[in-house]
Parts: sequence; structure tokens; C-alpha cells
Amino acid sequence: MGEKQPVVAIAHDYLTQRGGAERVVLAMLRAFPEAKIYTTLYDPDGTYPEFRTADVVTSPLNSLRVFRRNHRSALPLLAPAAHALKVPADVVITSSSGWAHGFRTAGRRLVYCHSPARWLYLSDQYLGPGGKRNPAALALASLKPLLVPWDRWAAARAHRYVANSTVVRDRIGEVYGFEAALFHPPHSVDVAGPVETVEGLEDFVGEGGHFLVVSRLLPYKNVDQAVEAFRGLSERLLVIGDGPLRTALYGRLPDNVRLVSGLSDGQMRWAYARSKALVAPSHEDFGITPLEAGAWGKPTIALRAGGYLDTIIEGVTGRFIERPTADAIRAAVLAFDAGEWDAEIIQARVEDFSEERFRTWLRAEVAYLAKTTR
Repeated sequence: MGEKQPVVAIAHDYLTQRGGAERVVLAMLRAFPEAKIYTTLYDPDGTYPEFRTADVVTSPLNSLRVFRRNHRSALPLLAPAAHALKVPADVVITSSSGWAHGFRTAGRRLVYCHSPARWLYLSDQYLGPGGKRNPAALALASLKPLLVPWDRWAAARAHRYVANSTVVRDRIGEVYGFEAALFHPPHSVDVAGPVETVEGLEDFVGEGGHFLVVSRLLPYKNVDQAVEAFRGLSERLLVIGDGPLRTALYGRLPDNVRLVSGLSDGQMRWAYARSKALVAPSHEDFGITPLEAGAWGKPTIALRAGGYLDTIIEGVTGRFIERPTADAIRAAVLAFDAGEWDAEIIQARVEDFSEERFRTWLRAEVAYLAKTTR
């Protein structure tokens, strides 16, 4: 008889948005296609459509539509919901930025950490300018004395804790007091897939040559600074993303900037392939978008911080700016010369972050943990 295979499950904080962490969960699912996904909240319309064919198990909070549409409004309830969610598996692969590592299981826990909770340890950056005065900040301040001990307890239960970037590994050491392993997440770009235009943007994009921002619309992403940087320029900027700041940003876009959200993979291919360069001024824990742009041979103008230090080779695959301000971004855009960049070299760099490499590593980690259960 063959050896019994371990039951593997995947855990993630919440599946309510489209971002790099959700892309990583999809890569985990492709490595273990039979795995169930456990999460606090799941909004099929808000995240990637590939999750619709997965077996997704949610917490009771998911019955409330208001939380599915705005997971931040569930903040006071997420810790108890996470703690109550049971994952019956031999090995649980956990994609976490603060909640999923608190799910309960008798099996072995592999935590892939995108960052220790920003709202706890980087709250000023997370809330943005003036954020301390809003209701979310007041709620967070009252909950923090309870959430910090719970979060550290949850982290300490892992059998294997892995950081997605150098800066996150350092942050884990500072916050939790232990050394995490390091393995970079994959890009999941298929440049050979079908291409779809975005209705209403055909004339704006034209033959291409636009700059591109792909980001959630949160304060620490600094998308507002990128928008202001292009005000009055002859260059065009296409912003792809969604989030709490969407309405405010949309109301003050200059004529040479467009903002869209909810694009399909085919539409993303169209936007990336015709772009001149990516603009990435955010404080990212890893920052997968330079790799997505790089798959098409496009360079990146990025903030010299965070995960970009792991993915961008200065002068080869991109340029750094020192501050995430409109002035710094504008200067970099005006100095940008498309003729300086070698698309083939940029694409070769992207292969260092292939999904095949990630899948091989992940399966080896799970196999090792599964043996320790016997």
C-alpha cells in the first residue's frame, strides 16, 4: 500500500480584495489543488475569480455583507473570529498579515508572513496623515493592548515561520523576537495569455507609452502623490486599484490621469504590455508589481524601501526615489529615458521569482512538516 498523503489546508486573513497576498494564495492553491482554503471573510466579487472554483471555508462573520464589503469595519471582531476558526488538517499553509496565524489547528503550521500586523506595529504608516483622528484609529487604540499579546501568542505557535522579504524578516525579529526564514513569493504573470482592452480607455492608452500604478488605494501606498506628480505634465498615468481612498482620488484626477479597478487578467496584460514604466512609491512589504511589469520588460520607478530592495536592481531593472513625494516622483518621470533599459535583462531577473521555484520550495516545506507529525 502507498504511504498516506497528509491533509493540507491553506489559511488566509480574508479574501475580499485583489492584491499580491491573494496572488500568493492562488500560487499556494496551484501547488496543492485539493486543499481547502480557510478565511475569516470571502467576497467572490471583490477578489480574484479563480477562488470561485476553490473550496473556501469562512468564519461566521462572513454572513454579514457589510464585513465582506469592508473587512476593516470588522476589526474589533476579527481576532475572536480568527481564534474560533478551526482548520482540520495535518499541515496548514498560512498566508498571514496579522489574523490567519491565529486560526486553530492540531496540525503543523507553516506561516508565510507578508508582514506582522501593520495596524498594530506600523499604525501611523497604515492610517496615513491625520489618521489618528478617525474612528478606526480610536478603535485601534482601545483594542491594541488586547491585540498585541494575542498576535504574539499566535505567532509563537507556528512550527515554521517564513518572511516574504528581507524587511519583513527584520520586522519579525523586532516584533516577535525570533528569526524567521526568508523565501520570496512568486510572480504569477502569464505574458502569453489573452489580451483584452479596457472599455473607455482605448483612446487614452492608444499605442501605449503611459506610466502605470498598480496598487490598493490606502494611505501608505502614496498613490495620491503619484497622481499629483503627473498634474501638468504631458505624460499620461494609468492607476489600477481599489480601496478606501478611491472616491477621494477620483474626484481630483487631472486630465492626463485615469483610475480604474476590477480589471481582468487579460486587461492587466493590455495595460502592462503597452506601458512605458511602472511607478511604485509605496511602503511595500514585498511589492510584486515590479515583477509583473518586468515580465513585459518594463522598468520601475520605486521608493527605496521595503521589499523593492529585494526585487529591483538599480540601473538594471529600475530606478529608486528617496522620498514618496509628488516632487520626487515628478523629477524621476521627467528624467526617465525609455531607451536606457534592456527588456530582455529585466525579463531574466523576473525568472528568479518564478512560480515553479516557489512551488518546489513550498512542497518540500510541507513534506518536511508532515513527517514530523508521525
